[in-house]
Amino acid sequence: MRALIFDFDGLIVDTESAIYTAWRELYQAHGHDLPLATYVQCVGSVFGHYDPMLALENLLGSPVDWDTHLPMKDAQIKAGQQGLDTLPGIRELLAGARAAGMPCVVASSSQRTHVEGWLERTGIRHCFDFVRSRDDVERAKPFPDLFLSAAEGLGLPPADTLVLEDSANGLRASLAAGAPCVIVPSPVTDGSDFTGATAILKTLAGVNLGQLRKIHATAQG
Repeated sequence: MRALIFDFDGLIVDTESAIYTAWRELYQAHGHDLPLATYVQCVGSVFGHYDPMLALENLLGSPVDWDTHLPMKDAQIKAGQQGLDTLPGIRELLAGARAAGMPCVVASSSQRTHVEGWLERTGIRHCFDFVRSRDDVERAKPFPDLFLSAAEGLGLPPADTLVLEDSANGLRASLAAGAPCVIVPSPVTDGSDFTGATAILKTLAGVNLGQLRKIHATAQG
């Protein structure tokens, strides 16, 4: 293991819970529910994989006034994300990696402005060598492009990296890229099918670089 590749949403900061809550309440305002098992299809990806906007219009059988509802949803998300910090274990793991000279990068299906903004606000941007976002590749997860681009930027084969993810779409992208993947489920992704993960951890709290090296070694046979 020569580098760590981090997802962002749901792994570094739990931005996803507020997003799901806002979407679900938008659905409920239109007389429908949005089960987590349905919504989670788009987590870690983009709406090309599952589009909650199109899905709601299909349920209603008519167009939705998105010009009115999307700003309201976005304001609710922003309010729900106020005061969020990094998830347990993130800062300690990054500090351990830095002390060991282990490169760390972010590969996220979100836009660069979103990821960079959060990294700056939480004060951990300096812990990462670079960020790869959906702005940098043709296809977001579950396609392998982000992880392949990250490995290329590191100058390493994907197999020499370890991906840390929270979503099934991220896992699929990692496997397609040939990079072993550790899953740390978020409240939104908990219960997803993580078949193929090298390991599934409840949290990164207390997880150190030595433990991740051992996990990576198991992926190498």
